[in-house]
Parts: sequence; C-alpha cells; structure tokens
Amino acid sequence: MLDRVDPVILLVADADAEPLEREFARYQRDYDVRLIRSADAVADVIHEVSATGDHLAMVVTDTSVFVDDRSTDEDYQRLLHTLHRWRQTCPTFRSLVVSPFERFLTDSEQLRHGQAKGKFDALLLTPRGARDEEFHTAVTELLSDWGSTVADPEVEAVRIVGDPHDSLTVDLRDLLVRMGMPHRVHEPDSDVGREIIASYGGEPTLPLVDVLTKGVIAVHSTRELAAAFYGRPDEIPEDTVYDLCIVGAGPSGLAAAVYGASEGLSTVVLESEAIGGQAGTSSMIRNYLGFPRGISGMRLAQRARLQATRFGTRFITGWDVAGLTPCEEGVPHLVHTDGGDVRARAVVIATGAAYRKLGVPGIEALTGRGVFYGSAMTAAREMEGLDVVVVGGGNSAGQAALHLARFAKSVTICVRRDGLDDTMSRYLIDEIEYNERIQVSPCCEVVDGGGAAQLEWIELRDTKTGETHRRNCEGLFLLIGADPRCEWLPPAVDLDERGFVLTGRDVPPEAWTDGLPPASLATSALGIFAVGDVRSGSMKRVAAASGEGSSVVPLVHAFLGTL
Repeated sequence: MLDRVDPVILLVADADAEPLEREFARYQRDYDVRLIRSADAVADVIHEVSATGDHLAMVVTDTSVFVDDRSTDEDYQRLLHTLHRWRQTCPTFRSLVVSPFERFLTDSEQLRHGQAKGKFDALLLTPRGARDEEFHTAVTELLSDWGSTVADPEVEAVRIVGDPHDSLTVDLRDLLVRMGMPHRVHEPDSDVGREIIASYGGEPTLPLVDVLTKGVIAVHSTRELAAAFYGRPDEIPEDTVYDLCIVGAGPSGLAAAVYGASEGLSTVVLESEAIGGQAGTSSMIRNYLGFPRGISGMRLAQRARLQATRFGTRFITGWDVAGLTPCEEGVPHLVHTDGGDVRARAVVIATGAAYRKLGVPGIEALTGRGVFYGSAMTAAREMEGLDVVVVGGGNSAGQAALHLARFAKSVTICVRRDGLDDTMSRYLIDEIEYNERIQVSPCCEVVDGGGAAQLEWIELRDTKTGETHRRNCEGLFLLIGADPRCEWLPPAVDLDERGFVLTGRDVPPEAWTDGLPPASLATSALGIFAVGDVRSGSMKRVAAASGEGSSVVPLVHAFLGTL
C-alpha cells in the first residue's frame, strides 16, 4: 500500500511568519504545512506541487510580504496580480489573505474589489493570540470546501462498483455529491471491486453499492439508493396523519420544514431527488445572508436538513409524487407516490422547477457521457484539461462556469441573449469577466452534437443571422430555463399559462371565498399552499425561496386552527 501524501498548505510570510506558523501547527497532522518567506518563490513551489501530482489545498498570504504603511495603490495591485497569477497556475486551491491588526481596515478597503472578482477567497485578521477559533472556523470551512470538490475522500462512506461513465453510475454519484456523502467509484476488476462483488452473495448486477451499515446492494435507480438512507413512504404507518406534508426539499421546502417542525407541527418532506433541489447543485453561493465567504448549495441544504431533523421532521427522498387528492369534510389530504400514500392536514407545494431539456437527439443520447444537466459539482473533476461549454444565463450557469474553470482548459458560456446583464447577478458577472478561462458567447444556441462514445463536438447557431458552426466540446453543461413540476397537481389547484401555481390575489376571483382572495401563499384549494420557484411570480432566488418557506408556516397554523 502506498504511503499517504498529505495535501499542501503554503504559508507566505516574512516578518510575521512566526505567529502564522504557530497558528497552522494544529493542521500539521493532516496537511503538509510549508513556510515560504519570498513571494517570488511561490509560483515555482505551486508548479512543483502540481507537477508531482500532489494536492495544493491552500495558500495563506500575509499582506505584509507585499505592502506596509507607506504602500501605494500600485503595491496593492501588485499583490492582487500575484494572487491571480498563482491561481492561474493552479486554480483549485483556496486562497486566504491575512492582514495585521494595525493595517486591517486599509487592506480591506484596498483588496475588496479584488476579492469580489474572485482573485482570492477570503481576507482575515491575523490571529492576535491563542485559540482564535473564529479564524480557524474560516480556515476549516475553506479547507472543507476544497476537500469536497477536489480531493478524493480519505474515508469512503459509500463505495460504488461499476463503469464510471455509465449513466446510472453518474446519477448515483450526483446524488451522493448532493447528499455530502464521501464516496468513490471502483472498476469491477480492481481489488476493491472484486472484494465488493464477492461479498454480494449473488449474481452481481452492476452497479453494486456498499452503503455504510446497509451492506452491498444492487441498485437499478437513484430511488433505491435514496431509500437505503431515508426509507420508503410505505414504511409510514397507515394511520399516521401529519400536520404538514411538504413536497420538495429545495430552499423553500427546507425552510418550511425547519419552521413548521420547530413550532410543533408534525412534518414530513417528500423529495424526488436529492435534498437541496437545484440550489443544492450550486458550487458556491456568495450572496446568501450570513455567509460572507459563501457556502456551497450542498452544505446549505444539508445543514438545513439536519436542523429540520433536529426538530422532528421526517425526510423521504427518491420518490416522485404522482398525485394529490385534496381533503373533503375533515378527511386529510392524500399525497400519492409509487411507494405509498402520505396523509396530511396541510400540504405545501415546494417542487421548484426542473432544467428544461434541450431536445436535440444527438445531445440527449450522450447524457452522462459528456452531456450533463446541472451536474457541474459531480462531473467537474472529469473536465480537467478539456474544453467545456455551459448553456444558460442564470446564476446557476454562472456558478457552474466558475467552478468548472478550476479544472477545464476553457469554459464557454452560451446564451441566447446579447449578454448576461439581464439574467445574472452582478457579482457573478464580475468574476466571470475577470476569469481568463471563461468566455461568453452571446446570441447563440446549441442545435446539434455528437461523438463516438463520448461527446466530441457541438454545433452552434447564431440567433440573429442563423449561421451555424461546429466546434470541439468535451463537456456540455445544460442549465437552460425552468419548467414547473406541477403535472401531479389536481384541477382544484389553479395554474398560470406557463404551468406555475397561482397563489393569493393571483388566484382567479371565481375561486375566492366570500369575495376575499386566499392568503398570500395559499392556492385555490383549501389547505394547500405553494412556495419557492414553483409559485407564479416568485423571484427565483435562494433567499427569496427560503423566506417564502418560513412565511408559509403561520398561514398553515391559521388553517389548521380552523379544522
């Protein structure tokens, strides 16, 4: 067995090197912590670490190496340029800048715009004494984000045996990534693969999955893997009636679960895919309140799940909701799934919206083999050194492009509009404009694509001239539009012309009661509410969805009070 090679943390410091070394001594068990006193030598060390196949986890730069009390704007620009040059050499590491107390305010002001453009990840005050746990919380969060998106896990909670490029294996990996579950895929003829196949105890049907204490199981869908963790709807006793059933576990559904359960409502959440919804696939959300260094969608979702579970919420994932029978005369609502019915006095629809399919046969045939719908987190590592294309102009597309740029040789964002200004947050546009690996191709759409076993090329059409051209493409990530998931809803729930759920004053007047519209988040059906992206007129932002999820709980309480 090969000796373990620890990931590298570089400390770039001179006069203040001793306190910085002392603070990072606690990481020496798991990381190779190295001190470099000259900034000129850092690029060579980064290149050396990358060339030997080792992992560079973090570079910690003391601003005193570059600037002092007499420094000018040009000195700070040199610092930012150097940080950017290091990141271009190895885009995957996390870049942390530390500043001494006496100059922190000046450094913060001078470096603020550089951080906004993604030249480094965080600026922290240099610890002034022992046990500065606020400092180390930021360090460990950055290292945790690096480890979850780059390094192979030291401990495998789940082991998969199968073809890494098989579409089902890709789907299983995507589910596990969004669950925050460390895992690896092993080839059937590898030592681990043969060991797991031998322990299966039957004729193996790949992929096989070794799940924690569940043992080795053969799975034919992501539903079967999800059931191994969260169970099935038919495991709920038939006489159980929940106060609240939430359909969908994106930000709005999770917020409703936390607030509903914390206020004493018996709560169950049904999710067809992974907890977190579309937001759970975001590599880094930087504009969510309370997370100044940003947070990945997966971590935000899993923290919310743990919070809701602490208050008693039950989660069941992997099951599509097939229908809903509204309550009549005190009989609970029935939420129908292929795995059984769930009974509840109130229902919150939080199913969000699904990425729209491109509908090009040559592209669809290569899904999982170079073509991915929103799976940037899962497939990013496989894009190292390749040319990839992201289709879409929303925040999810921008976050995917920035994450992929850490690995891919080039990233092209294709949008039908003239640019990104109308559909993407400014902070993402600024980072994209500064990133040399990302280019934006406006006024174009993908009309064809193909390859032998993997995606090799796509054909683009200019939406203004109609001209087409073919280009090489080894990874295509599609994040285009959003279609509501409302096909399971009964006629009693009114929808708008695009299929989104109508609530409050948008409900047709004929469905009002005594001339009054339903409450703001209530639908046309009594005891059924809608929040988040599935709701007509919603803002399609994580914070707005979370706000709606928390705001619906008082309305649910008021309804339950009438029963």
